[in-house]
Amino acid sequence: MHSDRPAVTVMGLGSMGSALAAALLARGHETTVWNRSAHRAQPLVDQGARLAATPEEAIAASPLTIACVLDYEVLHAVLDPVAGSLAGKVLVNLTSGSPEQAHEAAAWARTHAADYLDGAIMTTPPGVGSPEMMFLYGGSHAVFEAHRPTLATLGDPLHLGTDPGLASLYDAALLGLMWSTMTGWLHGTALVGAEKTPATAFTPVAIRWLTAVAGFLTTYAPQVDAGRYPGDDATVDVQIAAIDHLIHAAAARGIDNALPELLKSAMQRTKAAGHGSDSYASVIEILKKPADDK
Repeated sequence: MHSDRPAVTVMGLGSMGSALAAALLARGHETTVWNRSAHRAQPLVDQGARLAATPEEAIAASPLTIACVLDYEVLHAVLDPVAGSLAGKVLVNLTSGSPEQAHEAAAWARTHAADYLDGAIMTTPPGVGSPEMMFLYGGSHAVFEAHRPTLATLGDPLHLGTDPGLASLYDAALLGLMWSTMTGWLHGTALVGAEKTPATAFTPVAIRWLTAVAGFLTTYAPQVDAGRYPGDDATVDVQIAAIDHLIHAAAARGIDNALPELLKSAMQRTKAAGHGSDSYASVIEILKKPADDK
């Protein structure tokens, strides 16, 4: 082990927790592990990890404890009985949950004199350890900076702000973006597939298009922040006409149109609210308000 790499404890050895511990071991951190089912630790022990017999022993072994368990119920079941041992330690919680749960956990940690960062892992276990993969954190900036080198072992650490709920909030928002994007790609793939175009032929073109779409997002972000949507590229009215072509082409080929119909509905509500000649970014004005009761 490298003496300049601080000791770390990992609690929870499911697929993700095991990947976190393995990444730390690979970078030379003295790594203590604990899991409710101790047999899950054996592959990591074989790689040099130290298996703690109890949660107290695990927390005592390192200044920094990373928790990655099934949910917050499990987190509290494990940590509540040993909360006293967290005093003066840093708890980095990578357990998935809601912003509200993150706020409660941060307040709980404060009452036990522990520093707390809440995080979200924006990759699957095989991506852990890659500098390309984002790990999002909310909480004390000073605590984050103090442990940034260790956190960078897991992936690219991004500090979103001092609000501990931000990582969970971004996680939910980014997953929504992922599902919308992937479903849009699958709809397009089904559409061209109806004409015998393979997904492997369509996808490189789609990925190039996503680069252009990323540019649209960059253009529209300041409009959203300002609440003003100049329609000098493509107005909502133009988009409504364009999506009709998609809906017609898909219907003619027997492709499910629930997604584009949903998008057209949002555009039409945006137009009805007076934004027909504004940019597509004005759709956010509809998304920020619940739909009128039918």
